[in-house]
Amino acid sequence: MENLEKNCRYNKLNNYLKEKFGERTLKICVNGFFTCPNRDGTKSYDGCIFCSEKGSGEHLKEVSIKKQVQEALDYKKNKANKFIVYFQNYSNTYDSISSLKAKYDEALVSDKIVGLSIATRPDCINENICKALKSYTNKYHVSVEIGLQTADEMIGDFINRKYSNLDFINATKLLNKYNIDVIAHIMVGLPYETKDSIDKTINLINSLEIQGIKIHSTYVVKNTKLAKLYEENKYTPISLEYYIKTTSYILTHIKSDIVIHRISGDAPKDILLAPDWNLHKKWIMNGLNKYLEDNNLYQGMYYKD
Repeated sequence: MENLEKNCRYNKLNNYLKEKFGERTLKICVNGFFTCPNRDGTKSYDGCIFCSEKGSGEHLKEVSIKKQVQEALDYKKNKANKFIVYFQNYSNTYDSISSLKAKYDEALVSDKIVGLSIATRPDCINENICKALKSYTNKYHVSVEIGLQTADEMIGDFINRKYSNLDFINATKLLNKYNIDVIAHIMVGLPYETKDSIDKTINLINSLEIQGIKIHSTYVVKNTKLAKLYEENKYTPISLEYYIKTTSYILTHIKSDIVIHRISGDAPKDILLAPDWNLHKKWIMNGLNKYLEDNNLYQGMYYKD
């Protein structure tokens, strides 16, 4: 706690990776050409109301997995010597075990790769998937990023996520069983959000063995259900001030040892409708750092076991 207060107000991912791997370590984002049970009709055809047409993977290339990784390694070769392959968009455990392993294996093309990170939904985790992921842990650091978004079940239903808090709890405990790190995605600014709904999310995170979180602002992009609500004046995007204060509240109330993998989501400029401040990452980062410092706040200071 003392180190957090003196050197950094929260546990930043860059510091964690440098300590774990001994040097700067960067992520390589990969399009694994997956889909989602909330899009293929298994759960729904509509997807979550905020999710873009490419599953938040607009910046990812439509070339082979191997080529994506090789091109990224070439581009970043002067920036770091160690890398984590990150399967990012859609649900990257939503396939047969043989197909999953073939795609993961295709990405592991270099000795410079030290980690494998998989983004998915909690209802796309089971025992066999955990065993498959566990098989990589002798050589790579393996982590799974799970979308929670909110622990308020009413909001969860409204945003059409099509899974429950219990699904998230079960997936987390199953991954814990296999000693695979869990990174939870949570969102600030969802429709009908209240302090109570934020507290529910914080309490659920703190009640589980979660190693990291990503905090995303809710932004509106074209061709989504949320865009329709926004255009009909049925959803008002949050202000930057609200986001900074709410994110600070989350940080001060979660466990101090949770690694903060992200503080804001980046919407592609060409499809962003609102809010405009989402395009200015420095405003967010500098504003948050200043707010924490001005108010002498740091991660975990209000956490109660």
